[in-house]
Parts: sequence; C-alpha cells; structure tokens
Amino acid sequence: MQQPLFNPVSSTDYLPAPKLRELQTERFARIIRRAYENVPFFRKRMDDRNRTPDSFRSLEDVALLPFTVKADLRETYPFGLFASPLKEIVRLHASSGTTGKPIVVAYTKGDLAVWEEAMMRTLAAAGVSSGDIVQNSFGYGLFTGGLGAHYGAEGLGATVIPASGGNTERQIMLMKDFGVTVICCTPSYFVHLIEEAGKMGVDLRKLPLRIGIFGAEPWTFEMRRHIEEAAGIKAFDIYGLSEITGPGVGAECECQCGLHIFEDHFYPEIIDPDTLEVLPDGKEGELVLSTLSKMAMPMLRYRTRDLTSILTEKCACGRTIRRISKISHRSDDMFIIRGVNVFPSQIETAILNEEKHLPHYQIILTRSHGLDNIEVDIEVTPEMFSDKVSAMEELTQRFSHAIERVISLRVLVKMLPPNSVPRSEGKARRVIDKRNL
Repeated sequence: MQQPLFNPVSSTDYLPAPKLRELQTERFARIIRRAYENVPFFRKRMDDRNRTPDSFRSLEDVALLPFTVKADLRETYPFGLFASPLKEIVRLHASSGTTGKPIVVAYTKGDLAVWEEAMMRTLAAAGVSSGDIVQNSFGYGLFTGGLGAHYGAEGLGATVIPASGGNTERQIMLMKDFGVTVICCTPSYFVHLIEEAGKMGVDLRKLPLRIGIFGAEPWTFEMRRHIEEAAGIKAFDIYGLSEITGPGVGAECECQCGLHIFEDHFYPEIIDPDTLEVLPDGKEGELVLSTLSKMAMPMLRYRTRDLTSILTEKCACGRTIRRISKISHRSDDMFIIRGVNVFPSQIETAILNEEKHLPHYQIILTRSHGLDNIEVDIEVTPEMFSDKVSAMEELTQRFSHAIERVISLRVLVKMLPPNSVPRSEGKARRVIDKRNL
C-alpha cells in the first residue's frame, strides 16, 4: 500500500527494523542513565540488583531492569520521580486518583514537543489532515486526553474546536453547525452522543463527520461496529496512559488491524503477569512500556495491566513499527466469580451480539451467603421495548442466555426503564462492586 500523502514523521514510522533497534538502543542507554543519576527511586531499585547504567548494552538487557507499578507513583507523590528540576518543567498533569492521592506526571518543553509529534502521527494514521475540523470532546484540565489531542490536531494544521466533555446538546449542535469532520472522545460518550442526536432528530450519518478518534477506555469490536453503522464514520482506536505521556503511545492506521506503537519513543514488552517472564511476539500477556525520550519523568518498564499481544505479521499500511492487538481488558479489571475469570468486555460482547443498538448497562457484583453473584442491569431502548410482559420476559431470558454462553455462568439480568443507568461524559463506570472485599 502506498504511504499516506501527508505523514509528518514518515521516516520513523517506516524505519527498517535494524535502524529502529539502533535508535531504540541509543535512546534507552541515555534514558536509563538519566533515571539512575537523577531519580533516587530508580537508582535504589537498580543498586538493589547490582545494576548500573553500564550493565545495559543491548535491548535484550532491558529484561534486567526492575518493573515500575502505579503504586510507585503514589508513594513518590508528588515530585519523587522527576528527573528534571522544577525550573525546567513547564507542564504538570495528574490522574483522577480513584483511591488516595492522584498520580502526577511532568513535561519539559522537549517532552511536550515529543507528545505533540506522537499525537500528530496518531491522527495522521487515521487520515486526519489540515483540511479537517476536529471537535475535541476529551476532557481538558489535569486529564491528559484533552490537551494531547488538541496540540496534535493543531500540529497537523487542522481546525480545532476545544469542546471538552459534557453539555451533550451543545456538542451535537457544534457537530452540525460547524461541519465537524473528526471527533475525539471516549467511545462510551460517543455512544451517548449517538443516542441524544437521535432524540434531537439529528442523523449523524448525514453530517460531514467521517472520523472518530476514540480512547481512554477499553472498547470492543462490537462497539466499533455499532458506532460505525450508527454514525456513518470510521472509528479508530488510540492508546496511551498518563504515566507514559498521555494519548499518543499507539494508534490504529487506516487498516484498523491493531495499534501501531511509536517505538522510537515508547518501548513495548509483553510479560506473563504471573511469572513476569518476557513473552515472545504473538503471545498474549501484560503490556510493559518504557519511555525512550521523556526527560522530565522517565519511566522504566511500567506495568500497564493492559492485556494484549505484539502482532507478528506486517501491516498492509507499510509501517514497520510494531502493532499490538486491540486492548479489550486489563489484568486488574478481571473479577473471579465461582472460580471463573470474567472480564467486563465479555459481557459487553454478549449484549451486542443480541442487540444491534448498544444499550446502556452496568455490571453489579454482590455477595450473598458467601457466594459471589453477577447482576447485569440493561436499560431498555425504544427498539427493545414492548408493552407485553411476556415479550420483556423473553428479552430478559435472551440476554441472560447470551451472557451465559460467553462466560459460562448464569447471571441475573434486569431490564431497566430508559435513563436508569447513569451517563458518563468521560470513562464509563461499567462495574459496581458491592462485595466489600
């Protein structure tokens, strides 16, 4: 396939493998030394293993490095992992911090330039260019998504509408009145936009909108199909996390067959989450990432908890940077019910297999008499509703059997009236755990 007409950094996306490895080795050596010399946390971790920067001479030696986990960022709050003095740091972001203090991340001017470049490559891979009008509905502020997408789109020369999240009716008005061609947001929020647009009598398929850039939460192939059919767009998955840089770590190209990792800045590994052994390409495990060019806050072998695999076949787009398979679940969002491992994405897949229009739903985990139980609350849509009790009972049984076929467990399904499930303007809260574990 011919390379895109506009790709701001094609020389790195299409580097021959030996050249890429040479670049990675050079940058890894520099970042390891920077972390060792400027961050006491990393120096102690390496000293405890009798390692120094000189211990690392090739990419294979990366496996000798200790892992970093999210708890390390909380324990060093707020500035304990900074490798640059505050006078060189021009931006701070932070995660929402669902438990305890937030995770703080920092950027130098050079780091922001790298981030912008990565987001330009992300958007360009989906076909975004200087002629587009981009409605950025990721949240602005401490969350990295909003500003990451903003500067990437501006870097391409696109027109950016900084809509941020919320005010759904205004979002739809902007799409319609401004001739928006690209939207960036979480996939669950876009599903909400589809629903609200229908109520307002706006057919998204008749608008100029052609591309959706979705990230910040796992979503399934079935949700992609629903979004593309309902809105008449191509829906692209992007990947990133605040601890590494924010969005822009990886992205789908026009082939939509895995996310290209921008390996010149972010080095990927796949490990067995139980044994911590590095797995070969093609094997599913936990994604581990190291930053190769972030100066303010280098991150070495960060365990993302995201489960995926590095794809072995070449992509038809011609890019040589490796791809990971679409992330649909995490090692830490799995719950075990009566000895069975269950992921929320499995339940979503089962629901979508039965209902073309994705209904709003929540998974409720409860414990009774020492036994764990799953309840799935599914909101009735106009397409699903019937005023006949027997029809609704049949619908309930249909969803129950569909979920059981996927997870091999019988669950309690409840059909709820419209607007019963709370809406999300950011990441959807799909699982409510009431077990008090």
